[in-house]
Amino acid sequence: MVTNANQADGPMATDTTIFEVKDRVAWITLNRPEAMNSLNPELRWQLSEHMNEVERNDDIWLVVITGAGERAFCAGADLKHRARERDATNEQRAQWQKLTTETTHIIERWHFSKPIIAMVNGFALGGGLEVAMACDIIVSADHAEFGLPEPRRGLIAGSAGVHRLPRQIGLKPAMGYLLTGRHMTAQRAYELGLVNEVVPMDQLKDTVDGYVADILRCAPLAVRATKQASMRGLDSTLAEAYYQPYESELIRRDSEDAQEGPKAFTEKRAPVWQGK
Repeated sequence: MVTNANQADGPMATDTTIFEVKDRVAWITLNRPEAMNSLNPELRWQLSEHMNEVERNDDIWLVVITGAGERAFCAGADLKHRARERDATNEQRAQWQKLTTETTHIIERWHFSKPIIAMVNGFALGGGLEVAMACDIIVSADHAEFGLPEPRRGLIAGSAGVHRLPRQIGLKPAMGYLLTGRHMTAQRAYELGLVNEVVPMDQLKDTVDGYVADILRCAPLAVRATKQASMRGLDSTLAEAYYQPYESELIRRDSEDAQEGPKAFTEKRAPVWQGK
């Protein structure tokens, strides 16, 4: 059962997550380390609520997602929960169904405007890898493992894993993992282009902080326009992608930040971005 998040001085803690906003960055921690941060209805719903807040809050410019502990980023769907569903009461089933109905999973936020970084601190398997692949940047600890082992459980990677993996690493490498359920090491994920950077665990947070700092040096509206044009353009020919209008770019062109960048360059100072 989900309880309402309690906002204290600092992070917001729920049954399944930790949510903190600091210096225009939202930090979301999947917080079920006893279950390898696996996805049950409560966690999916809470993650959805946090992503809604990131999207609508103009003071948040990007989001980082990680898992609690050092063992797992997210081990995918909570299969033990699925087994318990058979013996659940009608009231429990109704509650879980209500949460599912109210959830917009991160994997289906096709046009999420702000940058998302996955800080992978351990196993990213099944739905956990699908969450990571829905992010724009993946930074991984060197001990992490990635995989879509669903066929070994009589399932498929149906939360877009079967679609995203071929698009992100190429068809033949993807089929080698999709059809076998094999894991890949963090280093192999980097070699295949799935991961941006692999570092020792004790350097993971600092490395992500570096990406965060560099993104914050950029104008947020320019970052959003860049992301939208890059992602939507993938569905078009090069010429079509070049000529089609992008809403975020139209907003950027008429923004104060579009004037601030050249002005700051001329005045030989750092720009002060307003996000408007």
